[in-house]
Amino acid sequence: MKNKPTMRIFVVEPRNSGGMIHYAYQLCTALAEEGAAVTLITAMQDYEMESFPHNFDVAKILNLWSRVDDRKNSPPKNKVDALQRKIFWTTRRAYRGLKLIFSWFTLIRYLLHEKPDIVQFGSIDFPFEAIFLAYLKKRGLTLTQISHEFEERERDLGFLSRIHYDMKAKVFANFSALFFHAQNNLERFKSLYPKTTENTHIIPMGNEALFPTPNDLEAETQALRKRYTLSDDLHVVLFFGTLTPSKGLRDLLNAFALVYQTRQDVRLIIAGMPGVHLQIEEYIKQANTLGIHDGVIFDSRYLPIKEIAPLMTLASVVVYPYLNSTQSAALQTAYHFSRPVIATNVGGLPEAVEDGKSGFLVPPSDPNLLSHAILRFVEEPGLTQQMGAYAKELSETRFAWNPIARRILDVYQPLKKA
Repeated sequence: MKNKPTMRIFVVEPRNSGGMIHYAYQLCTALAEEGAAVTLITAMQDYEMESFPHNFDVAKILNLWSRVDDRKNSPPKNKVDALQRKIFWTTRRAYRGLKLIFSWFTLIRYLLHEKPDIVQFGSIDFPFEAIFLAYLKKRGLTLTQISHEFEERERDLGFLSRIHYDMKAKVFANFSALFFHAQNNLERFKSLYPKTTENTHIIPMGNEALFPTPNDLEAETQALRKRYTLSDDLHVVLFFGTLTPSKGLRDLLNAFALVYQTRQDVRLIIAGMPGVHLQIEEYIKQANTLGIHDGVIFDSRYLPIKEIAPLMTLASVVVYPYLNSTQSAALQTAYHFSRPVIATNVGGLPEAVEDGKSGFLVPPSDPNLLSHAILRFVEEPGLTQQMGAYAKELSETRFAWNPIARRILDVYQPLKKA
């Protein structure tokens, strides 16, 4: 039987849908199971985990915006439409900036009233947010962060990069403890921010066991095959996750073109919502230029949680050809559904993928080697079952949430004020 909660932890996650709120929900669940009194602070609107069971409190107090924007899925119709969209998105960005600032005021008032033992943040997107963090710290709150991302991946800052990182250092200076998902990430962080706290720790990226497996999985998988017009004899290679330039989709399309030259019984599904820095029509054009438009299916929606199980079930292998990365929750999704992976040996990915056991590691930006790895799963279908079973074992053991929560609580205990 668990002891009465002795530590009050408030987890701040403004994103109300997608991988970040999935992570926060699962971690809050595990922290509560390990005896902490947990409150998740998130946006007012469209909290994606609303229908899921909760053993912790949820404070939906941040007046922000939905993270899902289907307007990114369709290209502009003409130059006038493109200009109108640019004006709209620029104006919207300014409006959202104001909403973010006012949400910080709301958050500060709430935290100072509640006075939790620990306030845990995820990614902080903008350097100016250091002002609000510093104020909370000055008022006596203990702040920590699970640092999923700490450097720019989707744009080259050029000569401004040093200024940017100097400003971001002021963000990290406010945290009494920092957690990273791989040794590689920690070393990279220290090279960028050598003067930040020494109280740094490594925790694995937790599994994605929140995605349910429906009772009628076979029927739903067949329905998905019908939607994608896939016959039963076709092999499916899957890319799943938010679509961003740093995830190597151009390399994946080039690799698939090499696969498709010899095996027309293979299809590539690219499933996920485009991020702000990616124009999906450019990748559709690339597929057409490569002559593989009949072999590639683009599903550029935000996929609801209930659709993930049949999507994963379709796949022989799930591919993560990232150019750079810290870790990948999408990769953990494949593991949860007993699917092997092909990933590039960048960032923290080699610490999650056991090469030759849960999948294959390949160099980034090498379509030839990537295509060879894909063909291994097409031509040796037993690999999917063999490696997928081991991936599932890793998901349930090494990447289980409760040991992660215990590790975090061990770090928090000395930080708790009497």
